[in-house]
Formats: sequence, C-alpha cells, structure tokens
Amino acid sequence: MKFRKAGGALRFRVAAALVLLSAAMAANVAIAESPLPVSAGFSQQGLAHVRDYLRHEVAAGKIPGAVLLIQRHGRPVLLEDFGVLDVESKTPMTSDAIFRLYSMSKPITSVAAMMLVDDGKISLDDPLSKYIPAFANVRVAIETSEAAGKKPLATEPLVRPITILDLLRHTSGITYGFYGDSPIRKLYAASGLFDGDFDNARLAERLAKLPLAEQPGTLWDYGHSTDVLGRVIEVVSGKSLYEFEKERLLGPLGMTDTAFTVEDSRRARVAEPLPGDYPVSSVRGLGDPVKRRRWESGGGGMVSTIADYARFAQMLLDGGTLDGRRYLRPETVRLMTSDHVSPETKIARDYFYFPSGDSGFGLGFAVRVVEDPLLPTGEYRWDGAGGTFFFIDPRDDMFAICMMQSASQRGPLQTELKTLIYRALEK
Repeated sequence: MKFRKAGGALRFRVAAALVLLSAAMAANVAIAESPLPVSAGFSQQGLAHVRDYLRHEVAAGKIPGAVLLIQRHGRPVLLEDFGVLDVESKTPMTSDAIFRLYSMSKPITSVAAMMLVDDGKISLDDPLSKYIPAFANVRVAIETSEAAGKKPLATEPLVRPITILDLLRHTSGITYGFYGDSPIRKLYAASGLFDGDFDNARLAERLAKLPLAEQPGTLWDYGHSTDVLGRVIEVVSGKSLYEFEKERLLGPLGMTDTAFTVEDSRRARVAEPLPGDYPVSSVRGLGDPVKRRRWESGGGGMVSTIADYARFAQMLLDGGTLDGRRYLRPETVRLMTSDHVSPETKIARDYFYFPSGDSGFGLGFAVRVVEDPLLPTGEYRWDGAGGTFFFIDPRDDMFAICMMQSASQRGPLQTELKTLIYRALEK
C-alpha cells in the first residue's frame, strides 16, 4: 500500500482515523487501543461506493436504515449508521441500535454447543436420544403421490439415530413448516408446534412426536435442528439456554445487549422494518424476539447490536480467543468452519439449499468452497430473515456485519454490498 507524504493527506488520514476510532469505541466494538490507518488495505474510493450504496437504498425507500461494520486486523475500517431506526418516528439510526437476529442466532447457539464439546460433555457422534429420549423412536415420513391427499403420511423407522452432528449441520430430518408446500412441511405447519407460551423442552417434545422429513444424514434440510440443539445445551448444562450462554459466552465477551428479549429500558433502541415490508414476525413459528416469552429459540430468537456481534465475530476470526480469554479451541473453530456436507458425504441438496452452489455447510455456518475473482474460499457466513448478515474471511483477516430490518431486501442488498466491499479491498 502506498502512503502519500504530503502533510495535508497525512492530516486527513489521522483525523479520519480518530473519528472512526471514536465511533467504534462508542459502540463498544472489539478494537485495539489505536486504529489502523483508515484504509487498512481498502480503497477510499471503494469504501465511498459502499457508503453511497447504502445511502441510496435508504433514500430510495427500500430500507429504513442500517449499521455497517467492516473490520480488518482487529480494528474497524468502516463503522457507519444510515437512515433511521423507525420511519414513523424518524428516529435516526445509531450504532447501538438493537436488531432482531432471527437465524443469525444459530451461529451463537452452535458455538455454545461446541463449547460443551470442548468440555467433553457432548460428543458430535452422540445420539440425540441420549439427551432427549423422546427422539429414540421417531419415525420418518415417506412422501408418495397419495400423501398429497387427506390420507396420513406413511412412515418408516430410522435407519440410524439423529446425532448431535446432524443438528449442527442441518441433516437431522427435523424441518420447518413455514416454507415449502410438501405434505411433511404442511404437517409441521398444522401441528400446533407453537401453541401457547411454551419453552424449549416443550417444543422438543412436540417435534419428537412428528415424523422426520427424511432419514438423518441424507439431505441438508433447514429447520428446527438448532432449536433442538438449544434444548440439548439445557439438558447438559442444567441451565436455561440463555443462562448458559450468558455465563459462558455472552457475558465474558461483553455482549450485553444480546438476549432472547428486550428490556423495557432498551426498547427505544430497537430498529423496525418499513411499514408494508412483509413482517417476519407473522411467519408461523418465528414470532417477534422483542416480545417476552418463555421460548428461547436457539435457531431464531435472539436480538443483538453490531458491537456485540463484532465481539463474537472477532473471537471466531481469532481462532476462538478474544482479549486473552479462550472460548473455543482453534481446532474446534477449524472444524466448525469446514464443509461437512461435501459430495463425499453423499448428503443431498434440493431447491432449499440456502448456502448456494458455491458453498458447503459447516457446524453453524455456510462455508465458501468455490473461489471466484472476488470472493475467497474459506469465508464463512450466515444471515437472518429480518435482514441482518455477516461474513468472516480468515484469508484477509477481516469480517463485515450489516444490521438492518428489511426482510424483503436482504437478499439483493447482501449480494451487492458484499461485492462492493470486496471491490474496495486492494489485493
């Protein structure tokens, strides 16, 4: 990287770096005492394009607002707020805004489970029934042409038990009922899974009474696997999912705004979607994490801030350690971020294989396995139905997190923003 020697340029860089550091410290982002030069290997023009893109999306009325963090070598390169928290109140977006994570809860739950693996209290090969006996005799649906009618689904016994590994990589056969129209998904949707004010134990009991969508280990099927994993954590630890995560992960990391509900004193910081954007909370089973309830959904029930999630991402990027404290062994992080559904596993992929064709899936994350001119292999990531997303790139020692609440725009925005970020990175 070339540095200009002109005094004016140097003063500009120092001033910009101080502004960026001040903003990052205010948001409690995981940073060192002094920032990198503002560019940190990024083109200033490229970063301007990133900013302009988000400003345009806000001005065009596509999203209400967003907070974006790009962090490299442990320090922020770009941390900026865009738009508003809520278009009705016109409250400006702030870096401490609280967002519904939905499926960005899954990586947190997966890390919590792998901490117990590191402790020797869980093995990836353990049958799920070791911890939740009701899953010992679960049946597997056989979908036939007759199944589309009113006849009950035919079922068959398990070929092999569901394992903890299956829960982590979404090959348990436990599906979701709020997307797709197959008979088994319709059965899940109509089964009363979410009736009443239930908890993780009750949800697991209800799921164990339903047939699996397919035999364990045969298909990547995005469903309630991580919710059931959350119940396993409770059984093993003797604590609620949140109690365990707060004690072992969230508290030590300083993720003070990450939880399964929002306290009244913090509700003014909650970001809201645009009126008319399809409400994720209306999707059967997802609910609204902002509202109090007993269910602590490890698969989709958390709220967080960009500062909190940055602590989590930096810990993973640093191989399981942050600020001198170890959360996961380096080998465990490598295991989690390796492809566990590669062709050699013979695990099938269907239309609903959300990681996309260029990626496999690890233990809680999609993992890029096909390199293109911009995007490196080894990058791992996930997102949430409300619009939040992140990716971690070990090769370039960086990560990016975008927090927004716009379910309808999350796909196009994630693709375009990621492309712009990598175009701005000077290699």
